[in-house]
Formats: sequence, C-alpha cells, structure tokens
Amino acid sequence: MKELIVRGISGVLYITIIVFAMFASREWFLVLFFLLGVLTLHEFQKLVHLKSYFSYLIFAGLFYFFGYQVIDTNPIYLYAILVLFVNLFLLKDLLVTSKIPMFEKKKYITLIFYIIAGFVFLALIPFRNGIFSPEIIVGIFILIWVNDSFAYLIGKNFGKHKLLERISPKKTREGFLGGFFATLIAGFFIFKYEKNLGLGIWISLAIIVSILGTCGDLIQSKFKRQAGVKDSGTLIPGHGGIYDRLDSVVYVSPFIYSFLEIVAYVS
Repeated sequence: MKELIVRGISGVLYITIIVFAMFASREWFLVLFFLLGVLTLHEFQKLVHLKSYFSYLIFAGLFYFFGYQVIDTNPIYLYAILVLFVNLFLLKDLLVTSKIPMFEKKKYITLIFYIIAGFVFLALIPFRNGIFSPEIIVGIFILIWVNDSFAYLIGKNFGKHKLLERISPKKTREGFLGGFFATLIAGFFIFKYEKNLGLGIWISLAIIVSILGTCGDLIQSKFKRQAGVKDSGTLIPGHGGIYDRLDSVVYVSPFIYSFLEIVAYVS
C-alpha cells in the first residue's frame, strides 16, 4: 500500500511538471525536455556501459539547431529518414535477435539516432508551422499515458497470454489490446477539445502511439535485460528513472513528426 501511494504521488508530480511546462511557454517546454534529455542520456549510457561527455555536446548541438533554432527543414528531413531507419533496425533486433548488438560505434549510432533524436523531434512536434501549439504535444502525452495505464490495468487483471515473454514477462496480449482500444477512445475525446488536427489524424496518432510506443517500451526492456538491471535509474520513486518514463515517447516521436509532416504535405 505504501509503495502504491509513493508511486501515485510521484506520478502525479511528474505529470504536473510536464503539463505545466508545456502550457507555460515554448522556452519552458524546451528547457524541461532538454534537462530530461540529459538525464535520459546519462541513464542510457550507464545501461550500455558507455562513458562519454562528447555525447552531451552532440545532444546540445542537435537540440539547439534542429529542435529550437530551426533554420532549414531539409537537414531535419534527412535526419528524420536516418532516424526512422535506425529505429526500425532496433525493432528488427528486438524481434529476431537474442541481443541488440551494442559495440562501441553502434552505441554512438543509437545515442544520436535513437535517444537524442527522440528529444529533438519531441521539441519539433508542437512547433511545426512556426507557431507553438502545446495542445498537440499534450494530446500525444495523454495518448501515451492512457496506453500505458490501461495496458497495465487490463494486463494485470485479465492478462493470460504473454506478449513477448523473453523480453518483458509481465506484458500480455490482453493488456496490449486493452491499451490499444483505450488509446483509440482517448484519441476521439482529444479531437473534441483540440482543434488543430482532424479526427482521422488523432485516431492515426493513437494507433501509432499504441503500437510503436509499446515497441519502444519493449526495446528499452531489452536494453535493461542485457544490462541486468530492473530500472534505468531511481530518480522517480516507484517508477524508476527518467528513461523508464520516457521510453515510449523517445521511440515514437520521430514517427509522429514524420507522419504529421507527410499529412501536411499531402493535404
């Protein structure tokens, strides 16, 4: 009971800080997620046994020139293509290999095109048309939180069939489906209050978040399993580290940004 209370309080505090920063201003939003990115980078480097201060400089440079001071979108599009390729390769490694190969050079590739890229595109999603729209990024986070919460609740109470037992023994197919349909419903209600995007786009985002967000969670679980640890950190009582909380959005944000850009171009 005590652990549940601690988990609930820390979770509410975490969500409150994020939502406040999103609605305060673009600068508050960027500062918060830059700090969260630094902490996530630190936790990830511990998982893959990499000690590099240069990676923080790379993160600062990409976050500033791609995420904040956007001069030209063409380099961002090229970066997005490379990021999607690396993320799909990580997905392939999740499904068909016993271990994700993390040699020295691949550690930097994963840092730049997976961890760092997740925060860069997270910064870009609410600022795609030169106007900061916090409602979009808040909506995406709500989708992620709904998916995670209902997957956990349905899986814990009704789950019988394992989703990917060798990676995450507690995840079930029933939990995944519960999270999936709850996220679709959440997408519908978000559409009712958020007027920047249409219903079809929010439903599509719900599908992307539920499927690829779960994949991002499983990829992080595989990294932790290879490292032999339960959590990436201990910063959030009852929840683990920052990377534990942001694993879904770090993986899914480049896909969401690319989807929104394609929709804008086609329309």
